[in-house]
Amino acid sequence: MSAPSQLLIVDDIPENIDVFAAILSDDYQLKIALNGENALRIARCQPHPDLIILDIMMPGMDGYAVCRKLKSDPVTRHIPVIFVTAMDDTHDEEKGFAVGASDYITKPISPPIVLSRVRAQIALSREQQRLHGLVQKKDMQLEVAYEKIKKGAMETILRLTHAAEYKDENTGEHIQRMSQYAAVIGRELGLREKTVETLLYAAPMHDIGKIGIPDRILLKPGKLDADEWQIMKQHPIIGSKILSGSRASYIRLGEVIARGHHEKWDGSGYPQGLSGKQIPLACRIVSLADVFDALTSKRPYKKPFSIEKSLNIIAEKRGSHFDPDVVDAFMKRLDEILAIKAAYKDKA
Repeated sequence: MSAPSQLLIVDDIPENIDVFAAILSDDYQLKIALNGENALRIARCQPHPDLIILDIMMPGMDGYAVCRKLKSDPVTRHIPVIFVTAMDDTHDEEKGFAVGASDYITKPISPPIVLSRVRAQIALSREQQRLHGLVQKKDMQLEVAYEKIKKGAMETILRLTHAAEYKDENTGEHIQRMSQYAAVIGRELGLREKTVETLLYAAPMHDIGKIGIPDRILLKPGKLDADEWQIMKQHPIIGSKILSGSRASYIRLGEVIARGHHEKWDGSGYPQGLSGKQIPLACRIVSLADVFDALTSKRPYKKPFSIEKSLNIIAEKRGSHFDPDVVDAFMKRLDEILAIKAAYKDKA
């Protein structure tokens, strides 16, 4: 058998409390407060009362003020409050409901009405708590499901981008590193965490357009001639077309990044020759993340540059190739960048 509900009765006149005690003590555990301050203190203590019967006309802190404080406190706002008053003015009732009261009992007290209204409010409160618990449980289940979907989506993205990178000199670890670098830079620049997460998912798709470049050009060991270079410069457009039309936010951002990650701050990039803040911020971030990883990684045509040399190159290109703010954010989080580089080493 469950324990009886606990009621807090608040009234500055002991005789009024005695009246309620005579009506309610057989069915409920009672707590008593003779003023608003004590009522607030008792309401915050565990176990919290299941319902508060609160007199309006009290010296010092009246019932309205007590109710306002109860409803503004996350610890006590869920506790239903029944006002007790000799007033019968509709305006006073409206004021009570406005500050958070659940019901009214008017004097003189009628025992059947008191019992009926107390039972009704406790039943309603319990049902609300039950529904709140169900909502929380469903929220947790949805969060778990969302995380599984998100993990699966990220794996799908990585596998698809590996298909494009497979023919190129880049590796899966390159994709992991540069996307993590981009997230770190975005966070330092003050992007919202949701935007940073979208950037993390979108960045791996930056070179997906290379899947449309002929092998004779993509895999050519020497320098590309002018005609070959014009074809190579089409991969951002190819990538944006592959990703166009999606409703998923990370693929839409991937489309933007694929198209714009070879643009340069001074306007000398491709395919559109955008400059400065005409270039979407995500593209400016990914551009630096991609270049840093390329500089510090081994390629068939070069050994990895040292961190020092790579940083010097980036510093030299601050304001020409790269957005100065993005470079500054990168430098501020360099320790974190290097930790990511160490965590995702190329496989032998």
